[in-house]
Amino acid sequence: MSAASSGGGREAQLKHTGLRPGWTTGACATAATTAAYTALLTGEFPDPVTITLPKGQTPSFALAVEELGPDGAMAGVVKDAGDDPDVTHGALIRSTVRLLPPGSGVVFRAGPGVGTVTLPGLPLEVGEPAINPVPRQMMRDHVAAVAAAHGGSGDVEITISVDDGAEIARSTWNPRIGILGGLSVLGTTGIVVPYSCSAWIDSIRRGVDVARAAGLTHVAGCTGSTSEKTVTTLYELPEIGLLDMGDFAGAVLKYVRRHPVDRLTICGGFAKLSKLAAGHLDLHSARSQVDKPFLADLARTGGASDALAAEIAGANTGLAALRLCESAGVPLGDLVATRARDEALAVLRGAPVAVDVVCIDRAGVVVGRSETAGPEDRAERSAKP
Repeated sequence: MSAASSGGGREAQLKHTGLRPGWTTGACATAATTAAYTALLTGEFPDPVTITLPKGQTPSFALAVEELGPDGAMAGVVKDAGDDPDVTHGALIRSTVRLLPPGSGVVFRAGPGVGTVTLPGLPLEVGEPAINPVPRQMMRDHVAAVAAAHGGSGDVEITISVDDGAEIARSTWNPRIGILGGLSVLGTTGIVVPYSCSAWIDSIRRGVDVARAAGLTHVAGCTGSTSEKTVTTLYELPEIGLLDMGDFAGAVLKYVRRHPVDRLTICGGFAKLSKLAAGHLDLHSARSQVDKPFLADLARTGGASDALAAEIAGANTGLAALRLCESAGVPLGDLVATRARDEALAVLRGAPVAVDVVCIDRAGVVVGRSETAGPEDRAERSAKP
């Protein structure tokens, strides 16, 4: 797919970051819908087809497939996610538009490869196709504009499908949060910013929403599958209580601050959680590093000698520092977990959420653990001289 944006917004981003932005599934679905409805009313598919995004950009999309029949029209756009590692990059997004009787409005359907909502807590009702509110509004707006330009009523059925979407969806959070059968049609701006990981962070938020709607009072932010297994063993949490946090500890904490649950467990590798303990909210290796001098200072509070602290400060990895402390009987794992918990409570800013932290090694063995504490405990500690 080739696409060009007017107004220079995309080009400006490219110059600033050196990375090429892309387009959301919602933008692609809107482009395909606009082309299909135009063809229904005029007999011709606009190619490329130009749409207007929520912030005013006007990208143009080449059509990959098109088909005009007596009862409907179908157009398809190949998603270009730019330089973002998006699992839907290269997917063919199709929209089939069928005319409805006047007064019917715009009706959305899930075609093959698009999921259906099966659990409460999402911004869509159970049973609805997983086409998020902003893409729906974009499509409604463009249908209205096409109808005004070409004498249509604007009453249509829009069926969005994604080739191989059901298989692609296995690599997403959708099955866990109750979106079954395929992908979600996402996007709030229409633009994918490379490495913003907005889809991942949105999935974290939806995971919290679904857990709360299901009545769960305890959720766990986990850095990966090993930590998920650990907290499942420790707390017997159901799958919808497990948040695939990855490196985005800050995203979990900030969303839970606004949408509290009674208890949040954070579980992950010792090295990653040592970054949280040091005050980093993004745990990715490209954006934060294990601070060995910090670990050395923390170990001193647990009884480490100056000689041991010097060894820790010079260790190759965080795990190596941990092993040095284990051999010396210094509880560095517990110290890191406790400091990480306190950093989490600071981000929560008094929200009514109790927090505990579990540190594991690569095999999933617990190497550090904090006690559970809430905002009142943090306030009490802060008040002590």
